[in-house]
Amino acid sequence: MLKPQATATRELVNLDGLYAFKVDVDRTGHQDEWFKKPLETTLEMGVPASYNDVFADKSIRDHVGYVWYQREVRVPRGWAGERIHIRLDSATHEGMVYVNDVLVAQHVGGYMPFSADITDHVSPGRTFRLTIAVNNELTQATIPPGTVTVTEDGRRKQGYMHDFYNYAGLHRSVWLFSTPGVAIEDVTVVTGVEGTAGTVEYSAVVAGGSGSETVTVTLSDADGVEVAAGDGSNGTLTVPNAILWRPGAAYLYRLTIAVKNDDGTLLDEYSLPVGIRTVEVRGNKFLINAEPFYFTGFGMHEDHITIGKGHNAAQMVNDFELLKWVGANSFRTSHYPYSEEVLEYADRHGIVVINETAAVGLNAGFASFFGEGPKSTYSEEFVNEDTAANHRQAISELIARDKNHPSVVIWSIANEPNSSEDGARPYFAPLAELARKLDPTRPVGFVNVMMDPFDKDTITDLFDVIMLNRYYGWYVNTGDLQSAEKALEAELKGWEAKHGKPIIMTEYGADTMPGLHSLYEQPWSEEFQSSFLDMFHRVHDRVESVVGEHVWNFADFQTSNGIMRVDGNKKGAFTRDRRPKSAAFALRERWTQLGSKKQG
Repeated sequence: MLKPQATATRELVNLDGLYAFKVDVDRTGHQDEWFKKPLETTLEMGVPASYNDVFADKSIRDHVGYVWYQREVRVPRGWAGERIHIRLDSATHEGMVYVNDVLVAQHVGGYMPFSADITDHVSPGRTFRLTIAVNNELTQATIPPGTVTVTEDGRRKQGYMHDFYNYAGLHRSVWLFSTPGVAIEDVTVVTGVEGTAGTVEYSAVVAGGSGSETVTVTLSDADGVEVAAGDGSNGTLTVPNAILWRPGAAYLYRLTIAVKNDDGTLLDEYSLPVGIRTVEVRGNKFLINAEPFYFTGFGMHEDHITIGKGHNAAQMVNDFELLKWVGANSFRTSHYPYSEEVLEYADRHGIVVINETAAVGLNAGFASFFGEGPKSTYSEEFVNEDTAANHRQAISELIARDKNHPSVVIWSIANEPNSSEDGARPYFAPLAELARKLDPTRPVGFVNVMMDPFDKDTITDLFDVIMLNRYYGWYVNTGDLQSAEKALEAELKGWEAKHGKPIIMTEYGADTMPGLHSLYEQPWSEEFQSSFLDMFHRVHDRVESVVGEHVWNFADFQTSNGIMRVDGNKKGAFTRDRRPKSAAFALRERWTQLGSKKQG
């Protein structure tokens, strides 16, 4: 799943911008074949962005079903003789792509890219009509799951069991790109360290050739100087005195793969950055380059005012700058894969990433919280074989897209599933096995929910790390931090004794209204949030197996309608518009001093 790039043999055109936009209120767009003519609408919508908060129209914000995007696209005239492709970096949660009158691509899963070869449907130098239908519906089988109901007056309502808003639309870029007839389709890189040398094992997939082509590989340092070279589509390069990719000190080499015909003519070329590093779990330690690593940072969300989950480069940089300011060295992509640009930035700046699928809400225990009736988690009515099939797809696509990023050190295959109910182990054992088969080089984990402590959980032994979301002092022992501290420490020591694996606290936090202050550390006040985090940190420092802490959340974010949330979740160390709360300064003080104590 190579990201399109411009090389000596490839070109690409960005198709972001304004599109004609129409909401399929009556669900007739496919029947009436809207893709065969210009959309009858006066609305326009920017790409990339969620559409929900852009229009001053509640019916658009609450719409359940398809919306349609359309624009004219001109194919560069110099692309004659090339293969021509259309790619969407995401369409949440289902995308259908039409070129003129033809459906060329369809994909379910809101956070992964998909593409189509449209060579036979377009002509270089001429325009075509691009129409994209995007469906925001979540069903029992989708990842994440949800339910659609119809009210007595005919309105369709989307229900789901995750605590962030179901933003929809074209959240990431749309591309038109060319490839040669003989093309590199995939590249896999695995790095290692042998003494002072680094190793780069590579495997390239070349399609469209006769078999007589030659493949050459070069590895260059950050200054562009060649440090290793090889022949063939598979091999291992050795880099003497390699500079390793390290947290906070990223160093990237560049691997370039070239395909040539028998007379030496270049047919295709593709390059990607390579960070030489190792990741390992040893006992209760998490090691990067054989050195203990302690995670500090946050669970985050792709969530901004107006554009929702839409990717924006400037806002991404601002978020990373705030991570740097607060002393964070890592984050989790809660609760779905983020834009590839985010991982590329993390690669370049030495930020460590726990990369997570969109499998959130696989837990019937949350049914009452989210207004759903009682149900069993692992049953035909909820998490069944259809769910498992989509979950396998989500894991496979995540690893296929992000396997070469040095910043990614853990695959998290689910957030807060039911891990104690009958059916959990038969459901998750094959998924853990699949993740390891697809990538044997990284630890695999899932994030455990508070309702399934160590004496109830049935699946943690299947995984390499223990990742826990805990809210002692907030959802339980509310406001009583003394009792919360005892309960938290007792549970962490129970996990430590049972499994002896590294523990990462992947969520802990308290809702906090910015500007609310209290002499008595009252819940919802900024003082309580800081004291709450201090309590967790005291416990973390007393439990040897704790190797990381990710506060929930980096910034306040939008959630679905509900009496427990006032304009969203307020657990952020920063407000939704990125102003620091008092807790941000407390975290900065701890984390900037913690590195030298915890690492090494």
